[in-house]
Amino acid sequence: MSHSKRLSVVASVHFFIIPQRWVMAIMGFLAVANAYTMRVCLNIAITQMVRRHAPSSAYEEGSCPAEVEEALSDTSEISGYNWDEETQGIILSAFYYGYIVTHLPGGMLAERFGGKYSLGFGVLSTAVFTLLTPWTVNIGGATGLIILRVLEGLGEGTTFPALNAMLARWAPVSERGRMGSLVFGGAQIGNIAGTYLSGLVIKETGDWESVFYLFGSIGILWFILWALLCYNDPESHPYISDKEKKYLEEALGRHRNSQPSAIPWKAIFMSVPLWALVCAQIGHDYGYFTMVTDLPKYMTGVLKFDIHRTGTLAALPYIVMWISSIIFGWLCDKIVKRQWMTVTNARKTFTTIASVGPGICMILASYSGCNTETVVILFTASMGLMGAFYPGMKVNALDLSSNYAGTIMAIVNGIGAITGIIAPFLVGLLTPDSTLVQWRLVFWITLAVFIVTNLVFVAWASGDEQWWNSTPQEARKQTEASGSVNTEVKTQA
Repeated sequence: MSHSKRLSVVASVHFFIIPQRWVMAIMGFLAVANAYTMRVCLNIAITQMVRRHAPSSAYEEGSCPAEVEEALSDTSEISGYNWDEETQGIILSAFYYGYIVTHLPGGMLAERFGGKYSLGFGVLSTAVFTLLTPWTVNIGGATGLIILRVLEGLGEGTTFPALNAMLARWAPVSERGRMGSLVFGGAQIGNIAGTYLSGLVIKETGDWESVFYLFGSIGILWFILWALLCYNDPESHPYISDKEKKYLEEALGRHRNSQPSAIPWKAIFMSVPLWALVCAQIGHDYGYFTMVTDLPKYMTGVLKFDIHRTGTLAALPYIVMWISSIIFGWLCDKIVKRQWMTVTNARKTFTTIASVGPGICMILASYSGCNTETVVILFTASMGLMGAFYPGMKVNALDLSSNYAGTIMAIVNGIGAITGIIAPFLVGLLTPDSTLVQWRLVFWITLAVFIVTNLVFVAWASGDEQWWNSTPQEARKQTEASGSVNTEVKTQA
């Protein structure tokens, strides 16, 4: 046996320790985690970037008293950028202007050429822009930061469509809930790291710029590992075992077309289950972006937490959401596998849990006043229940169409991401003084959005594969197979 062949065998044995579909899922999970750390670290950093006035020791109606230690440590004014709440809202929403633009092109490219590099280069570009953030802010101020955040959004817009296209090639139906929950649950790890580490690093270094250097560098490291370890599909993977490759061929269908020749746009846009899914995504994203983008501002502006405590407690809800998403994913797979529910009813049930539960918890938190322990518990419960979205509506695009999974995810996630523009801007307009009363209206609006969009999903969603998922080649094969069966029946008769 030659030296190169022995190395190939050793490498193959090494990579066989973990099935390659789970290697892809783990790296996809890290992709989402990295994307979210780079997305949300600004939410913490901006609380230190802006100019703040010393908190008053007096308790004002509709606001909480400042913590004693913070009041003593703050001077009458802290240096920073003089950005009002409306300007901050525009900065925080700028990311999503770019984010929605590259969803559809990213999904189409992932279906045509595979998701490996459309995802990889998207995350890499975001990492580079994240590293450039401090320099851009110092040179261009708010305008420069807004432009840079739009560019970051352009890079990250390919993330979910590309991952969905790869899951369609790697995730069997019986494992779809778990793999989808693992991959998409990376968002919670990203939120956890982005919020907790940002607060910790800023406190230790005394410099908000350090968080952008940290997360940008980690993003570049991820890209190197992704390029080395992951491949578009089982057929092109050099280290996959024959056993796993055969299993995936049988589980996913040998006839699945890896490169659909033409996207049935008219059928897709006329699909009622697709638009029901879009509605569910809008509801989820509105509530999710309200929490992700503005929870740190709520903790510093309303509850008067210091930066380290804000980072720690703002991360807690996402820890619970990540754990709950895995539990809900396992539970949903079990329910479907044992046929306790149809796929359709399972998707509707878990989406309802993830809509109504979080909305109610947010309202209760807003009426808990300055009881910080109760508020944190309720926000944590809200995000924990939101974890049911992943085995609910988040993997529903795969149910509807495996051949066009990237395009469907691009449409659904792209439209839903528009709420990322609306939510932070609306919060900035509704909470100019950051009082409890002003924030209460924000949470009532969120509950209304949750309920309305969930009703649409429950009424018209489906977990069945749609007729337009079949490519022309597949439809022709199915017709020929049906004709052969009919011929046999006639001959026997």
